[in-house]
Amino acid sequence: MQNIPVVILCGGLGTRLREETEYRPKPMVEIGGRPILWHILRIFARQGFSEFILCLGYKGEVIRRYFLDYEAMNADVTIELGTKNVLVHDRIAECDWRITLAETGEHAMTGARVARVRRYVDGRRFLLTYGDGVANVDLAALLVHHRQEGRIATVTAVHPWSARFGELHLDGSRVLAFKEKPPQTDTYINGGFFACEPGMFDYVSTEDSCVLERQPLENLAVAAQLSAYRHDGFWACMDNYRDWLVLDEMCARGERPWETLVR
Repeated sequence: MQNIPVVILCGGLGTRLREETEYRPKPMVEIGGRPILWHILRIFARQGFSEFILCLGYKGEVIRRYFLDYEAMNADVTIELGTKNVLVHDRIAECDWRITLAETGEHAMTGARVARVRRYVDGRRFLLTYGDGVANVDLAALLVHHRQEGRIATVTAVHPWSARFGELHLDGSRVLAFKEKPPQTDTYINGGFFACEPGMFDYVSTEDSCVLERQPLENLAVAAQLSAYRHDGFWACMDNYRDWLVLDEMCARGERPWETLVR
């Protein structure tokens, strides 16, 4: 796993979360006092991955500043103002992370962003995910499945996260029970958390208009080069303001199900 980089799409406009993304990119919107991007990195790091390639775009400077200042903001430091030397006193848990901050264009679509970090992947198998989704995916099992299938790409198939509406159980006009709508267990959608071979780059283009979820994945499917790894555990996407509230409230209650690995 040490030689498998993780590519994370961090450059979108986040228009459905405009209340929070006017001044920062969506991956930097905080849940539980930390950017959701930090939670995503931790999902991979807790399972042995330490090399990350972040595809920057909209307000990418915010992400750059966060990681360039990360040690200084999360440990005791001594600063020699005359020389600008900085001594970090405490070894932080994330100090073994290797993060490449790659500018992939403010207006590029997801496929173009992937294509533009090819040189950093450097011919290796890699993982790929979005900068707004968390899950307790068993990444080792995903990779085993990917190798066994022998296809260019594997997508993690998840059940839709339906936290938007309350479910009513009725008897005439009387409400017998009320609960938040559970995930739909009879449907699978693209949950991100892809495993990819270098051949993936033959299906994407550096053109701004290249959308990963359109021709690249559609063509992979037609060529029988796309497999699915079914994940029936926790998955959530911070797609809009309501989703953000639900995730932030979960953290406030001490609930972080994406940190509980399901094997």
